[in-house]
This record gives sequence, structure tokens and C-alpha cells, in this order.
Amino acid sequence: MAAQSLVLLILVSCLIHSVGAVTFSSLKDTLVVTATPTPGQVLRAGEDRFTVSWSLNQSLPSGIDSDYKKVKVELCYAPISQVDRKWRKTSDDLSKDKTCQFDIVTMPYTSSNTTFTWTVPKIIPTAAYFVRAYALNSTDQQIAYGQTTNSMKTSNLFEVQGISGRHASVDLAAACFSVFSILSLAGFFVLERRKAKTL
Repeated sequence: MAAQSLVLLILVSCLIHSVGAVTFSSLKDTLVVTATPTPGQVLRAGEDRFTVSWSLNQSLPSGIDSDYKKVKVELCYAPISQVDRKWRKTSDDLSKDKTCQFDIVTMPYTSSNTTFTWTVPKIIPTAAYFVRAYALNSTDQQIAYGQTTNSMKTSNLFEVQGISGRHASVDLAAACFSVFSILSLAGFFVLERRKAKTL
């Protein structure tokens, strides 16, 4: 009896999870998204900025955006930067998807062209990226999208050069201490030799 209850509980929890899950494949590509970085351009984290623009694809029937309440724009890893990195893995289930980990902005939805200028934060790692925008409904659930790249995520990619953690001042200090340690060692060696000769 306990085993049947456990199986029933697992089935119900799986059903509840699957009902609430949004899949990327179920979303319609209705937003036109552009960003100012040119393909292959390298942006420096903590220094450079870019502008992203989005609007409703005007070739679609009117009213298709009636449930759109907000637009959430995110910076997303390109497939080339996801290889052998499970923490960046793409999943069709958006609650498990790790492609887009960096929020750029969330704004109220308008069908007209909207732009936002974003400074690349220092925490963004070195990788190839694209920009994706999700249209959200009144419960903040993704219901449509648009992105700056093609469906295979291979075109219009740009790069971010992350902060390595090493600065010229750190390298200079390391060099100075290395020279000091060598001179100290040589000095103590000379002192020891003189003491040995006087004994």
C-alpha cells in the first residue's frame, strides 16, 4: 500500500511539473530583435556598452500580441561557448535551460520599436553570445520570443572578453618581490660566507 502511494505521489508531482513547464519549442518567433555589436566584435566586460532593440514582427496578423505584457531581454551563450560546459547547457524546458543566464532588462511590452543601452557587467565571462527577448504574459510566463541570431544560433554572434583577474599592477608587484627575494638570498649567502671565513 505504501509503495502504491509513493508511485501515485511521484506521478502526480511529474504531472504538475509538466503542466507548468514552458518549452522553447512551443514558443512562436514573433519579436524582431537587433543588437549593435557586429558579428565577431569583441566587447570588454565592465567597459563596453551596446544597444538592443526589439519590436513585434509587423508581417504577423494583428492581435497576435494581445497577451504580451512584458518583454524580458537576456544575454545568451552561443553553442560554441556551451561545448563541454554543462552549466551552460541548452534545454527545451525553459525552467532547466542554461543558455540565457544574464538579464539585460525587463520592460512593459509595446509593439513599436523599443531600445535599451546596456553596459556589459564585469561578471560576464569570456564567451560568444547573442541576445534573446521573451514576451511574457500577465503571470510572467514566456509565450513568445525573438533573437539576434538564426534558429541554429550560428550567425550574428559577438564575443565578450571577461576580466581575467590579472592586472599590470599585480604582475609588477610579483616581479618586484621576485627580484627582492633573489637579492635577499644573494645577500644572505654573502653574509654567511664572510662569517664562515672569520671563524
